[in-house]
Amino acid sequence: MDKFDDKYALTGKLLVATPNLNDDDIFGRSVVYVCSHTSRGAMGVIINKPLEQYTFSDLTMQLPLQSYERLNEINLYTGGPLEQIRGMVLHSTDYVKDGTIVVGNGIAISSTTEIIADIAFNHGPDDKLVALGYSFWQPKQLETEIYNNDWIVVNGYKDLLFRTKDEEKWQRALDEIGLKFDNFIGITGNA
Repeated sequence: MDKFDDKYALTGKLLVATPNLNDDDIFGRSVVYVCSHTSRGAMGVIINKPLEQYTFSDLTMQLPLQSYERLNEINLYTGGPLEQIRGMVLHSTDYVKDGTIVVGNGIAISSTTEIIADIAFNHGPDDKLVALGYSFWQPKQLETEIYNNDWIVVNGYKDLLFRTKDEEKWQRALDEIGLKFDNFIGITGNA
């Protein structure tokens, strides 16, 4: 592991969008779970923006599932601007199969059709968040955005990912570090 990976790794952390990011943008008021951060870049999934135009049933209709029983219905999320037809599942580590990457702190990520089918028939992980798409930053891009005050970094944990209402995740993540942006409206710069 090189110095960059050891000292600056944000894997397993949350990125909380600051008011510097436009609310009309996909990242405005978003919370992103960082799945991987190395010298080759960073990859994450937005965890607080449910999709309104698609349902989990719509996603499962794309799979060769042969069943007439009622499928388990859960929310789908916008994971990010890239590959928005690709399913990414953040989940608890009680479910680990081939293709699962354990990120840490009891959280893993999978993107196989097997996990989608298992969730559909209630055989998947206890905790899960299914997103379409993901977010990616080139080497040093995320660090530059953090330096420019586009993101606040906070610890990622299962309760915020899986048990907090979507509309409360952004503020709850900020509450973890005691930050209230209402006090800083219109103030920019680097400390």
